Amino acid sequence: MDNFVIFISAVAVIVTLVAGISFAVEPRQLLNGLLINIAITVDILAIGGLVIASQIQWLIAPAVVAFIVVVGVIVLFFALHLVWLIWNAIVVWRRERHTVGNMLTLLLALLIIAIDIFGVFGQRFLPDYMYEAISGMIVLLVAYVGLTLLNFLTALVAYNLHRPLHNQDYLIVLGAGLLGGERVGRLLGARIDVAIKYYNRQKARGRKLPTIIFSGGQGPDEKISEAEAMRNYAIDHGIPASDTLLEDKSRTTFENMMFSAQIIHKVTGDKPYRAQFCTNNYHLLRAGLFARAAGIKANGLGAKTAFYYLPNATIREYAAILMINKKRHLITVALLCFFPIIAIIVGLLTH
Repeated sequence: MDNFVIFISAVAVIVTLVAGISFAVEPRQLLNGLLINIAITVDILAIGGLVIASQIQWLIAPAVVAFIVVVGVIVLFFALHLVWLIWNAIVVWRRERHTVGNMLTLLLALLIIAIDIFGVFGQRFLPDYMYEAISGMIVLLVAYVGLTLLNFLTALVAYNLHRPLHNQDYLIVLGAGLLGGERVGRLLGARIDVAIKYYNRQKARGRKLPTIIFSGGQGPDEKISEAEAMRNYAIDHGIPASDTLLEDKSRTTFENMMFSAQIIHKVTGDKPYRAQFCTNNYHLLRAGLFARAAGIKANGLGAKTAFYYLPNATIREYAAILMINKKRHLITVALLCFFPIIAIIVGLLTH
């Protein structure tokens, strides 16, 4: 037991250091989610081993209670997953526009119900070999989606916890659709508010004021560019126009980053600079990935989002992240489905 505890503790130290170094060097990567999850798992095993090996009752009892509570919460969460998914779908339906993007929790609930129905009735209507092959394929795909989703969520949460010093040269506010073609809505306003708050805190510390770059083009149904609407909002909230710049050509998050980087380069040349971008918390990681791809040296500041809106928005971000690396995920899915499909084909030929 002692040798195992020593070994697992050493492994815990190593993987925790690797995860910490990876995040410190480059917080804008999905790999951090996987490394952090591995580190958390090994750390829990190491702490549990140390507690048990200590034989100290006043230490063991709270640890057991904490373990039971955590496991209970997880079990309760999964036991009621359909309840909260459908509840969330109803709330979003009442408060937001009726778009596919706002019905993702409902669609997920329906998919889970379909899988449950297959599990209950599939064996009655399908041959055993086909039912077992399809069931195995579903298990593999659900496990893969669960693992990638967990890694994404961990990386997203970790990135939202990243806090820069108040010494930035630029703050880039990413655009979003305008209300009535010219007004800033709640989600976009939250992004601007984060930049304004950060600007004022840096000002309060007596440091050089950052230049705020408002980044967003003009959509076909918009009267002015998102950048212009955002600057008008910021000026109305006390930001001097002289401390702002407009990037009004972008249509996507990647273009937000790329065109903003070009503006910064025109101003600073080859001199080093410090920059942060501002967006909603659920969008932070994907925006960071695009910032990295565009070669801009900037990390993110996440604006708070209404709790009821987070599940849909987070699922949408996860799907968008999958699409960024769709070839890799398609290959993985094909490999996971290969043997079950072969089993079905063999079964059809031999029965």
